[in-house]
Amino acid sequence: MPRPGWPPMSGDTRPVLLVLADSLAYYGPAGGLPADHPQIWPNLVGAEFGWDVELIGRIGWTCRDAYWALTQDPRVWSAVPRAAAVVFAVGGMDSLPSPLPTALREQIRYLRPPSVRRAVRSAYGWVQPRLSRVGWPVALPPRLSAAYLEKSRAALAYLRPELPMIASLPAVHICDEYARVHTGRAPTVRAMTAWSARSGVPLVDLGAAVGEHIRSGAGNPDGIHWGWAGHAAVAAAVGARLREI
Repeated sequence: MPRPGWPPMSGDTRPVLLVLADSLAYYGPAGGLPADHPQIWPNLVGAEFGWDVELIGRIGWTCRDAYWALTQDPRVWSAVPRAAAVVFAVGGMDSLPSPLPTALREQIRYLRPPSVRRAVRSAYGWVQPRLSRVGWPVALPPRLSAAYLEKSRAALAYLRPELPMIASLPAVHICDEYARVHTGRAPTVRAMTAWSARSGVPLVDLGAAVGEHIRSGAGNPDGIHWGWAGHAAVAAAVGARLREI
C-alpha cells in the first residue's frame, strides 16, 4: 500500500464509503448485481449519508482476501484518501465449512482441458455438501480472521489514523451446499469480538440483522444470499453504527 503523503481530501471532494466485502454485499434475490445497483446495502448506506461508494469484493472472499485487496488493489488506494469510513464486510465465508482446502477450489478454474475442469468441478460440488456435515475445518481459522482484520486496520491507521472503520460478524445461512451447517460461526464470532475489544473497531452483527429473513426463506433461493429486505436491514444496521462513530 502506498506510504503517507497523499493530498488530503479537499472540501469540494465527495466523501467515499469504502466497502471490502464478499458476495453478500452485491448478490440480490436472483443473483449477482453490478456495484452501482441502488438496492444493495452499500449503496443504500451511501445514499443515506450522501457519499459515493467504492465496493471492492468478490464471491468467496475472506478476511485474508480483503487484506490482500487493501494492500494490492490500486482502486482501494485511490479511495482511501477520500474515504469517510471503511467497512470490512467479510468474515462470513471464513466461518463456513471448507473440508477441501480453499486453495484447491481456487485452482479448479485453471485445469485443462475443459472436460477435466468440468469433471473436477462436478466432483467438488458432490463432495462439498457431504463433507460439510462435519462442520470443520472452516475456510479460515478464527484466529487468522482476526489477525487479518488487525493487519487491515493497522495498514489503514498508518495512513489515516482518524479514519472511522467498522467490521461485521458473520451472517447465517440455510444453504444446502454447506449442508446447512454453520458450527464455525460461534468460534469466529468470539475471535472477532475479542479483536474488536482490543482494536476499538465496532462490529455489526449480520446474523442478527438477517437471521429471521434467511430462516423464513425470504432470501435468495441458494439459502445464503439475501433478498431486498435483507439488504435494507443490513443497511440500517451499518448506518446506525456509522452514526455512532
